[in-house]
Amino acid sequence: MESTTIKKTTKKDYRKLILEGFKNHVLEHGDLPKSVFKFAKDLKMKEEDFYTYFTSFESIKSTVLVDIFDETLAAIEAQGVFNEYSAREKFLSFLFTWIEELKKNRSYLLSLYHNKPMSLASLPKETKEFKAKFKDFANEIILEGKETEEIASRPVISDRYDEALWIQVGFVFKYWLDDRSPRFEKTDAAIEKSVNLAFDLMGKSALDSFLDFAKFMYQSK
Repeated sequence: MESTTIKKTTKKDYRKLILEGFKNHVLEHGDLPKSVFKFAKDLKMKEEDFYTYFTSFESIKSTVLVDIFDETLAAIEAQGVFNEYSAREKFLSFLFTWIEELKKNRSYLLSLYHNKPMSLASLPKETKEFKAKFKDFANEIILEGKETEEIASRPVISDRYDEALWIQVGFVFKYWLDDRSPRFEKTDAAIEKSVNLAFDLMGKSALDSFLDFAKFMYQSK
């Protein structure tokens, strides 16, 4: 019986090729590629194939941040106990896990963002999608916190809680980039202290209790 050899063809994963090529270029040159044409040529691909997946180098940077966020969520969900945590514990878990995912790309992130007067807020193009996805996640935590009364509902201010947590993410990111302590111990401490402060402020304070009591007394007259 005649044997036939089946030739296997593997389709290139251009998205992965572009992302890895971009990261490698940044690591090797400390800056963005000069042009999409030259970048695509170096990857031995057509420029039109690049535009099938990305519209610019800014969109690549955005995708890297979003992928790290998605990998963070996958990691905390795989822990199995995340849903049992309080709102405060969930946000702590997110930040600690996010830092672990950032570590996998530290050299790349340092090349782009270290020693620059920046924050995530100053990078609107490349953080837009990350911010939107983060806010959806943060608002779920905030809603759960309100339902359990771990987080206080306050007129006007409550609507800005997600923005406050986003600013905290930016603070942690910048702190971690500058951190030179062994195993990034200072970043771990900064996360714990800043999250505790944030949730103490969002929680029901002595002032809230006083106002509730005053309102009760007034309405009881």
